Amino acid sequence: MSNQESLHEVLRQSAEQLYAHELEALRQTDTGKVPAGWQMSPQAVLTFITGGKAGKVDITPKYIGNRRLVEMAIATLVTDRALLLIGEPGTAKSWLSENLTAAIYGHSGLVVQGTAGTTEEHVRYSWNYAMLLANGPTPEALVQSPIMRAMEAGGIARFEEISRCASEVQDALISILSEKTISVPELGKEMNARKGFSIIATANTRDRGVNEMSAALKRRFNIIVLPAPDSIETEIEIVRKRVGEIASAYDLQAAVPAEEALYKVVTIFRELRSGMTLDKKNKLKSPAGVISTAEAISLLTNSMALAASFGSGELTDEDLAAGLQGAIVKDDDKDRIVWKEYLDNVMKKRGADWHGLYHACKEINQ
Repeated sequence: MSNQESLHEVLRQSAEQLYAHELEALRQTDTGKVPAGWQMSPQAVLTFITGGKAGKVDITPKYIGNRRLVEMAIATLVTDRALLLIGEPGTAKSWLSENLTAAIYGHSGLVVQGTAGTTEEHVRYSWNYAMLLANGPTPEALVQSPIMRAMEAGGIARFEEISRCASEVQDALISILSEKTISVPELGKEMNARKGFSIIATANTRDRGVNEMSAALKRRFNIIVLPAPDSIETEIEIVRKRVGEIASAYDLQAAVPAEEALYKVVTIFRELRSGMTLDKKNKLKSPAGVISTAEAISLLTNSMALAASFGSGELTDEDLAAGLQGAIVKDDDKDRIVWKEYLDNVMKKRGADWHGLYHACKEINQ
């Protein structure tokens, strides 16, 4: 099996695999100054993220939003400052982090995933204990963290959901970001970062109060807040693009959602998220769960899979209703009440175009 064929068997390709053709075209046509350790110039990275042309090759936008924020993120990584992307769930923090890393370094897989179980060893280094017991501390027994590997190669490491980690784990980054070294006293050596090394971290605003980042650590980052899409048109465009990409990757044998379906789903999500109808005439209760753009994308792809597997392949109101029920009504009984009130007080009173979806949702939410 060829390498290209094997990639098609991968459930989720990395950004550098998925957009390999675009990255190669940008490198070939890039006339800007390339910083040390980078694969292409900052201008070419911006084109990769926001879309454009590289010769005759169309570059698809990876992030649809405020272009200036992307410019600020790229400019941060040109310096020796680390980058922290903060935002609500579904604001494309991880997606932007991955694509920036793919464009700049060519390898987005050096990732520390922040959880309550993340330890300082995940940030610095650990040991192969069988080799350690047999031969003592040796370079061969050293197990480098993704951050140490990035330092050694002059690349970019990603730290996802940094605020999910305990404070002492977060603070292990302070000396790394300040001194650009990791000391290994057992070997009597220091790992010094090569030019190009940086860290892109992400943090969820919903996690505030879980493990607050210290002021000392925040000072080591340039912080960029990624907002939710500011208009319904922008959010529909994001959803349309990502649903098409995911449907293609999974080879879903269903028609791409029509504009009407996209509009309805995004309208429902924006209204429940903001606690107000789009015309600002009615206040609404919001469900306890996350009603994000990412959830809308997941809802529509799942509905497509439902239509392909158990329907005609055309997305129906019943398929959308099933997805909406699962996305909005989580384990909390309050969510069911919120959804019922929305159906009766908002959706039911809309025009005939909404009646089919209303009745399908009402039937499920009994």
